[in-house]
Amino acid sequence: MKIPKLADLIIFEDKDLLVLNKPPFLPSIDERDGLTIHLLAIARRHFPDIQICHRLDRETSGVIVFAKNPNAYRHVSMEFEHRKIEKTYHAVIDGHHDFEDVEVDLPILVAKKGPVKIDRGAGKPAQTIFHSLEFFKYHTLVECKPKTGRQHQIRIHLATKGASICTDVLYGGKPVFLSRYKKGYRVNKGKEENPLIQRFALHAKELKFRHPNGSMLTVEADYPKDFSVLVALLRKYSN
Repeated sequence: MKIPKLADLIIFEDKDLLVLNKPPFLPSIDERDGLTIHLLAIARRHFPDIQICHRLDRETSGVIVFAKNPNAYRHVSMEFEHRKIEKTYHAVIDGHHDFEDVEVDLPILVAKKGPVKIDRGAGKPAQTIFHSLEFFKYHTLVECKPKTGRQHQIRIHLATKGASICTDVLYGGKPVFLSRYKKGYRVNKGKEENPLIQRFALHAKELKFRHPNGSMLTVEADYPKDFSVLVALLRKYSN
């Protein structure tokens, strides 16, 4: 993928913190898969000592926080550890689901390979609150507020409600095709229709937490192009 310019990703910056809008498909850190492009490396070209405070899955876009000095890193890390950071994600899910601040409280067990699992005996506590934002013909835009930070938490918690994230094949999600929405849509002969989004439709929309200087900080990330186009098309052809 094309290496983005750091300046194009910045949401907030001061002497302590650097907050970026992570593009989809760009790893947060080195995933040891032979690829050298990841967000931390890009940030360190400008700030050699910068540290990443949390991570997002490769396909997930949105808000991610870096610390420019050890004191800021300790502070933000403790905010995450003690669950004092309010996290808000947006997802497009399969089907119509009228979630009114529905809480899913199911423990998650991380396997060595493959998807995580719900395990009431050996799993670690995990809670997520879901609230429906907008209804389309066959899908729903939903707000997700994880109270804990388990791996793939939002994805598997939605799947337990029969509301898998679009294109999230690992947890039962299905691709979104324009032909399902647009009447009379035809694919050129000999070609296959491409999904409207090439990844699972999950975006880290907002973080709210206490800055190292003691003030409250709210940072919000705009949708990337693929997520924005998906929502716009579902909205257009649902009317």
